[in-house]
Amino acid sequence: CSRKRAFQIAKSFLPILEWLPNYRVKEWLMSDIISGVSTGLVATLQGLAYALLVAVPVGYGLYSAFFPILTYFFLGTSRHISVGPFPVVSLMVGSVVLSMAPDDNFLIDGSNATGINDTGTLIDTESRDAQRVLIASTLTFLVGILQVIFGVLQIGFIVRYLADPLVGGFTTAAAFQVLVSQLKIVLNVSTKNYNGILSIIYTLTETFEKIGTTNIADLIAGLLTIFVCMVVKGINDRFKHKIPIPIPIEVIVTIVATGISYAADLEKKYNAGIVKSIPRGFLPPEPPDVSLFSQMIAASFSIAIVAYAIAVSVGKVYATKYDYAIDGNQEFIAFGFSNIFSGAFSCFVATTALSRTAVQESTGGKTQVAGIISAGIVLISIVALGRLLEPLQKSVLAAVVIANLKGMFMQVFDVPRLWRQNKVDAMIWVFTCVASIILGLDLGLLAGLLFGLLTVVLRVQFPSWGGFGNIPGTDIYKKVKDYKNVIEPEGVKILKFSSPIFYANIDGLKSSLKSTVGFDAVKVYNKRLKALRKIQKLIKKGKLKATKNGIISEPGINNEAFETDEEPEDNEDLQVPTKEVEIQVDWNSELPVKVNIPKVPIHSLILDFGAVTFLDIVAVRSIKTIIREFERIDVRVYFASYQDNLISQLERSAFFDDIVRKDIFFLTVHDAVLYI
Repeated sequence: CSRKRAFQIAKSFLPILEWLPNYRVKEWLMSDIISGVSTGLVATLQGLAYALLVAVPVGYGLYSAFFPILTYFFLGTSRHISVGPFPVVSLMVGSVVLSMAPDDNFLIDGSNATGINDTGTLIDTESRDAQRVLIASTLTFLVGILQVIFGVLQIGFIVRYLADPLVGGFTTAAAFQVLVSQLKIVLNVSTKNYNGILSIIYTLTETFEKIGTTNIADLIAGLLTIFVCMVVKGINDRFKHKIPIPIPIEVIVTIVATGISYAADLEKKYNAGIVKSIPRGFLPPEPPDVSLFSQMIAASFSIAIVAYAIAVSVGKVYATKYDYAIDGNQEFIAFGFSNIFSGAFSCFVATTALSRTAVQESTGGKTQVAGIISAGIVLISIVALGRLLEPLQKSVLAAVVIANLKGMFMQVFDVPRLWRQNKVDAMIWVFTCVASIILGLDLGLLAGLLFGLLTVVLRVQFPSWGGFGNIPGTDIYKKVKDYKNVIEPEGVKILKFSSPIFYANIDGLKSSLKSTVGFDAVKVYNKRLKALRKIQKLIKKGKLKATKNGIISEPGINNEAFETDEEPEDNEDLQVPTKEVEIQVDWNSELPVKVNIPKVPIHSLILDFGAVTFLDIVAVRSIKTIIREFERIDVRVYFASYQDNLISQLERSAFFDDIVRKDIFFLTVHDAVLYI
């Protein structure tokens, strides 16, 4: 307990204490200012656009692009990510908002109406929007609490279960969901807000049913915005080494579109859908509605994980590129406090946006100072410039969202490559994508996660196995099926089982044993018992004689021992027929009784446990049973290439006794073969 140790702990919770004292003002400040201004302009536009996905008034998107940065500046460990809204997470929040505050809950008499829905029924949009903002901010607060808890409990590892194929399929499906949700805004077609299973199908169906009501002014503005944005973004990517700063095309298009809309008065002349009102200044902080927590806890869990996974995956890309480390658990805490703080100011869930982070990095951003400056640009928009954007068409904002989805849609081309490299990963990608489109993002993510885990379980439950043989003149053993020149030692079978052994795959071990040795040890033993009973009966009748050299028929007596194999068995215990002579039977020779006994061509069995990392109690008991089953038909079982932890595990499980001793364990397969 020292001052140095206390300072180290403080730095782990406040990473700013680590990097800010080492900030190179002369080298980095100008780059961070340029980067911050560029990123701030993009963040302003994306904040407005992504608010459409959350189904709240667009002005609240500006708050969501401002407040989370303030806390992440102090608590975050990534120097390059741009904190704020992201379309996938915004859509997940929007699905919760629409399910808890649908239009149908706000139908009123015509005298108090402030809006009309597609059926002509009057809606109190003011109350609806207020309730939706409350739900979104409460959800953000709850997501923040969960993320802080995850960070404190040090369970940042949970994101490892979101494999790259799963995340790829999920984000592609989310991009498709975003596209469909923004399509009706580009067309300015009024539809119901569907949510849940098959909602995307219902939305598409109704959108195309009402496509005749499309507003041409909004459609043209939207298509032009998508075309211009995608062309200029392509130019930015192609000439990024020659252009010092990417062209901020979203900002340029928005300014031009706002000017045209204002000059041509598109709302009155063509009934275009415009932003109308953006609140000026800040709203006072409000506490969350705790009574709503129970209705949104499941969704908040998935949103918390997805938001964190996106931020950390993007952060790791730039951390690797610039040779520094990010702390996964600290990122959970940083985003948790950011969401708790911003949830009090009517924001929706923050993570990072790929395109915005790319702008911050490519324009020369060195640290989160660029993030704070970008927040300053958003602040200016909130305080002073918001009113200037009121004539902006919503279709232009929706088009900006769609234009930013190109990178996510391009992930579809990963599927053929994945299929060539690993078919299981390709199946996870496709399954997660289809499930997320059909079931919705939250259930789709859960289905994809369960499917991914199922593939792991199945691969462990049905692992690779095979009989092994020796490469002559070496101590190397390879699978008999795969190599021509390997030779199996005479009378010895070697089985390698490439998986941990537990309750789910113990039957697989037993069946692979039968396939490798070519017989069932239990059936062989039962058949031998049956034969011994018959031999014993015939010896008692005097038809056979037991000698030290085996069993012989009495001369001159017809051998009546060849009775049908279906003869009912009695439960008489086997006894040695005489005290002087034991019955010696060569089970591989012709027997004087008609019992079909499988031949046992081996005397030893080696189990190669080099790939077995653990055994559960069911496996331990089953393996002990297997040893006894083979021992009683005169086949010795040995174990080779075991890992050290298995011995202590077997000792704790009371595996060893007078019959099963440690001398059947060998360091290598070759040692066991030499011993045999």
